[in-house]
Amino acid sequence: MTEPPYHDVTGSGPVLLLVPGGAGHPMGLGPLVDRLASRFTVVTYDPLGLAHGRLGQAVPDQRPADWSEGAHRVLDAVLPAGERAYAFGTSSGGVAVLDLLVRHPGRLAHVVAHEPPCVTVLPDGPERREELIAQLDGPGRPPAEGASATPMGVFLAHVLRSFTAYLPGPGPDSGSGSGSGSGIPPRRLTVAAGAGSRGELLYQTSELLADRIGCPLVQFPGGHLGALEHPVEFADLLADTLCSGGGDLP
Repeated sequence: MTEPPYHDVTGSGPVLLLVPGGAGHPMGLGPLVDRLASRFTVVTYDPLGLAHGRLGQAVPDQRPADWSEGAHRVLDAVLPAGERAYAFGTSSGGVAVLDLLVRHPGRLAHVVAHEPPCVTVLPDGPERREELIAQLDGPGRPPAEGASATPMGVFLAHVLRSFTAYLPGPGPDSGSGSGSGSGIPPRRLTVAAGAGSRGELLYQTSELLADRIGCPLVQFPGGHLGALEHPVEFADLLADTLCSGGGDLP
C-alpha cells in the first residue's frame, strides 16, 4: 500500500485536518496546533514534505488538486471509513480545503477556508491576479531548490500561479447539493477573513467567494497571518465555528 503524504498527528478528539498556507510548511503554527489539540486530533498536512526533510529537493509545479487528493489520502490513513473530519486551511491551504470539499464532501463535516486567494472570483480578477503575482514575485525571489531554498521560494516558484487561478467547481464526488453551481455544499463551508485584512484584496475575495457559494463569512483575528499572530484567539474562534457549522464538539 502506498504511504500517505507527510503529516503529523497530535491531540485527541474529533479529527481536524489542518492545511498550512504558502508552500504547505507548517512553520509558526505550533501555538495554534497546541491550542486546538485540547479539543481535536489535529492532523497537520505537509503536502510537499518541506518540514520532513524535503526542503531543497526539486518540486514540480503544484495544482490545488495535488494537495486536495493528498489530503484525502491522509484522511483515509487517520479516519475510519464512513466517518467525517473537520478541515481548516489558510491561504493556499484554504484553496486546498475548498477543492477537497468539492471532490470528497462525504469525508468532511465542516470546512473553514481562511482567505483563500481565489482572486479570479472578482469582476476584475484576472487583472488583480496579475498585480498580486507581480507584487509577490519580484526581483530577488528566494531560491526554491538547493541548500539555500526557502518555503517562500517554493511557494513563489511552484504554488502561487496555479492556486491564485483556482475557482471551486463541480468535482467527481460533489453531487448536486450546492445549488450555487460551485460544486460546494454551502452548509459545510465557512469562509474566514482577517479583521486586519478588511478593505484588502483577499478580504474582498473572501466576501465575494462566500456570497457566490452561499455560505457564511466569519471575521477572524489578525490579518492574512492571523493564525500565527493570534493563535489562541484564532484557535478558539475556529473551534467555535466548526462546532456551530459541523455539529457538537467536546
